[in-house]
Order: sequence, then structure tokens, then C-alpha cells
Amino acid sequence: MARLIASGAADSRVALVRATGLSRTSVNTHLDQLLEAGVVVESGRSPVAGRGRPAHRLALAARPGVILVADVGAHAARLAVTDLGQNLLASRQIPFDVGQGPQKGLEVLGDQMAELLAEAGLSPDEVRWLSVGLPGPVDSHMGRPVRPPIMPGWDGFPVGDQLGERFSCSVLVDNDVNLMALGEARALPAEASPLLYIKIGTGIGGGLVTDEGQPHRGADGAAGDIGHVRVPGADDIVCVCGNVGCVEAVSSAAAVLKHLRERRPELRNIEDLADRLRAGDADAVRAVRAAAEPLGEVVATLVHFYNPKTVLLGGLVSTASDDMLAGIRGVVYRRALPLATRNLSLTHSKLGQFAGVAGGAVAGIERVLSPRSVGELLEARPSPTTETASVTG
Repeated sequence: MARLIASGAADSRVALVRATGLSRTSVNTHLDQLLEAGVVVESGRSPVAGRGRPAHRLALAARPGVILVADVGAHAARLAVTDLGQNLLASRQIPFDVGQGPQKGLEVLGDQMAELLAEAGLSPDEVRWLSVGLPGPVDSHMGRPVRPPIMPGWDGFPVGDQLGERFSCSVLVDNDVNLMALGEARALPAEASPLLYIKIGTGIGGGLVTDEGQPHRGADGAAGDIGHVRVPGADDIVCVCGNVGCVEAVSSAAAVLKHLRERRPELRNIEDLADRLRAGDADAVRAVRAAAEPLGEVVATLVHFYNPKTVLLGGLVSTASDDMLAGIRGVVYRRALPLATRNLSLTHSKLGQFAGVAGGAVAGIERVLSPRSVGELLEARPSPTTETASVTG
């Protein structure tokens, strides 16, 4: 019930009866427990048609705990803390080098997140969940990256265990693009799914969301790892994964930058490339359009295989201009058959750089509000005879 209220699918007792199919008595019993535990509150009244009495509007309590999010990229990390009502309490972006290794990297992340909590006036004891997105393959069951090509030294490192021990909370460690896809799906109407999100950055990654609004990770968490799909005509290009001809080695922002720097050494990083695209620089535009062709072939294959309703492109180079989007669109609509593209929307990311934070917050909130976690919270309630404050963590 708490998850239905959190998603906006039900904001009254009557709506909960409709959404759950339970009897009014059962709904009232469970809801009264959530109200007593402080997970749900009644806030104002919902309008009703006709002459009936307005029902109390239900909402999540803002502070039976908070969610921490770390959206980690190759060169920067975006950190955030939200309450269970999906309100952003504090956020910051920090420089972050995955090449420094997991021990130093997690120490930096932990210190920065502790500072963020203090900035928001929160105690570490209030953290109920921590969501971490990493730029590489992740075994989300174990909370460990698995041979991530651009994260030397991180293979098999117990990221979830180490951060969970520091903040005394449960931790989700996932591929960053999975969280971005989830964030985008929650920002769009439900009918926009199935959804495919593609991030074009230092590497290329994909995230899938089903028509039921849930991330599709596959059997071992490798679903959507599209950067290492082989493309024709690139057998002489070596990828960071050790293979040749990967689409990441040809079409990623890092690959475009590497190609351009052979004659434009003043372009130091992907931000410089994005600036040139915004300015309409002819060399940059040509390079991005060329990179869009092989990536478009991969996307066309995915459109046939997964038949998404929505394909979103994210990453700095994609959002800096329409050239990457236009190039991919052209290939997809040329190569894919009409049934697969009949209702397809292929466009830019809606949340931009905040997609990973949004997805991490959603993932954390939904896990805290799962039947098991809510049950643990109800069991932790003090008895009516005690005088202690309610347990929130």
C-alpha cells in the first residue's frame, strides 16, 4: 500500500480498495498500521464527484528515514539525499576519478555523503537505504562490479558491503544506466514503457525498463550492456575491454574526442567537445554524425529485439546538439521495419544529468516501502506503554 501511495497510484482509502482488490476492512486495517507507524500521513482532503464527503488524502510521511544516492561516473559523481516523499534535501556534484581504485574511491564517496547529510541537518542514523550507480557491469545481487572496463581495480570489490557497514543501512549497487533508465521511466507516463535508455559518454551503456515499470537486468545483471556489441567495419579499432570493433570504441564521446584530437589537440575533454557542438563547429558535427551511424545500427537491432515504446538518449554529447539524435533516428527509421517503429518515440533524455539520482532515489524508496521493509518498520514500533520516540531507522 505504501508503494501505491508513493507512486501516486492511490491517494485515498477508496483508491487503495480499487488498486489492491482488497476489502475495505482489510485496507483500513493495514492502512491504520502504516499511519500509526508514521510511514503514511493524512494531508487534506481529496475532491470527489457529486455530493459525497471528501476523503482524506494520503501521502508518505516525509521523514521516517532518508535515502542516499551516489551516481558515479568515470570523472564525476553526483550525490543526493532525499526523503521518502521524494523531496530532494541536498545534492552536490564532485570530481571523481574511478582510476583511483575502490578503497580510496569509496572513502571519498563516504566522506562526501557524510558531509551532505550534515549539510541537510541529518544524522547517519536516519539513512534507510543507499543506492549506488557504477559505470560498468555490476552483479546487483552481490553488490560488486564485474570486470568493469573503465574501472581498474574494482573487479569483485564488495562495494555494497563496505558502504553498508559505514552507513549501517541496506545498499543497492547497480549499473549507472539501469538507474538512469528507471529515473526516466518514473518521470514519464506509464504508457511510455517499455523503455530503452542509452547513455553516450566515456563509454556507451543501455538500460531497460519493462512495460510494468521495472528494470530488466537479465539473469546476472548484464542486460543492456550494449557498448561491446560488435559493429562492422571497425575490426582495426581496439576497445578498452580488449576486443575489437565494439560500438563503444567507435561511437562513444571518448572515441569521438580521440578521433578529433588527432587534428584538434586543443580539445582536452568531453566538455570541450560538447562546447564545440553547441557552437556548431563543423569538425565536431561531422565527427558526431559519423559516430551516430554505427550506433544507429545497434539501436535499430535493439528496437526489433525489445520493441520499446520509448528510446531516450543521454550523455553530454547527445544533449549538446541534435546531431547524434538525428543520425541515430535516420538509421533506425531506415533499417527497422514499420511495426517496430509504428509507435516508437526516439528522443533526448527528459531528466538529463539528474536521471541517475532520480532512479537511485526511486529504487531506494521502493525497497524501503516493500512489504518486507514496511513489516520490519511496523515490528520495530515501540509499544503504547513506552515513552520513547518512534524508531525510524
